[in-house]
Amino acid sequence: MRIAIDAVGGDNAPDEIIAGVLESIEQLDKDDELILVGPEDLIESQLKSRKCPKGAVTIVHAPDIIGMADVPIETLRKKPKSSIAVLAKLAKRGQTDAVISAGNTGACVAAFQMRMRNLPGVNRPGIAVVFPTPEGPVVICDVGANIACKPINLYQYALMSIVYSRRMLGIENPRIGIMSIGSEDAKGNEIVKKAREMIKADPNMNFVGNIEGRDIFEGTCEVVICEGFVGNVILKLTEGLVDGLFKAIKQELMEEKLRLVMKFKPVMKRIYTKYDYNTYGGAPLLGLNGTALICHGSSKSRTIKNAILASKKLYTEKINDKIVECLSETCVRTPDE
Repeated sequence: MRIAIDAVGGDNAPDEIIAGVLESIEQLDKDDELILVGPEDLIESQLKSRKCPKGAVTIVHAPDIIGMADVPIETLRKKPKSSIAVLAKLAKRGQTDAVISAGNTGACVAAFQMRMRNLPGVNRPGIAVVFPTPEGPVVICDVGANIACKPINLYQYALMSIVYSRRMLGIENPRIGIMSIGSEDAKGNEIVKKAREMIKADPNMNFVGNIEGRDIFEGTCEVVICEGFVGNVILKLTEGLVDGLFKAIKQELMEEKLRLVMKFKPVMKRIYTKYDYNTYGGAPLLGLNGTALICHGSSKSRTIKNAILASKKLYTEKINDKIVECLSETCVRTPDE
């Protein structure tokens, strides 16, 4: 399998990106190929300083970089030789089987969708993130690809997330909830209400109805569907809350006796490891005609390593084929309205 990685995307690029790529080599098959995309001189100097095994990584030159604050569509037009644009072109030409980037999310979504196109029957792709919770992993889709959803988009996110949950997380019959401002059927905007009726009308979906934000961590469902705007707010709020809680606990412990601090240190480490989102690597852009993972901007080497391994599983599990099959069998036939 050929996996192309954006070497200069993200807040910690290129150091953490390239470190993650090299860390993944031992867990890949001998015939797997890793492709680093970015400024050739920069990548070569990094690989040389890290004593990369000869022939372990291929470099594709992409001299330009799209910043995290750049306007996606406008910048893609101005920088056709950027690492993100070149990644998308490699996928379009069939020169790679998967693409991974921790760079500008908007630019990734725009470039990948423009070049790779959607799967047959998919109206709009959605970014699916796995939340580690005390009750088990929960898939949330969409978290930023589509901020102006239509009911059909939310229905398809549910269908695609079911496939992802089954194949990648091993949850045979995931329960689906649609994010709203209350659990009652009367709550929510018109898009949520129409999407709820569509999901409810599909007998193949284990639908639990409306859910609220707190339900994500209470074991109410394994799949959460929402608009990209809502999903992104949930994602960023949760990340900030978790980091804040760990800092507060650490600060309180540091004010106690050293013996108590040392006693709790391994416990805190186990908790952090158990609920570390980096374990799942990147978030797949479900519904895309190809395999694409978008990683967090602050990704570390372990995030990239896990994203590479996840991309291989997505590809070998034939997630896209199963999504197309499920779309063709669905009893819901509603135009994109």
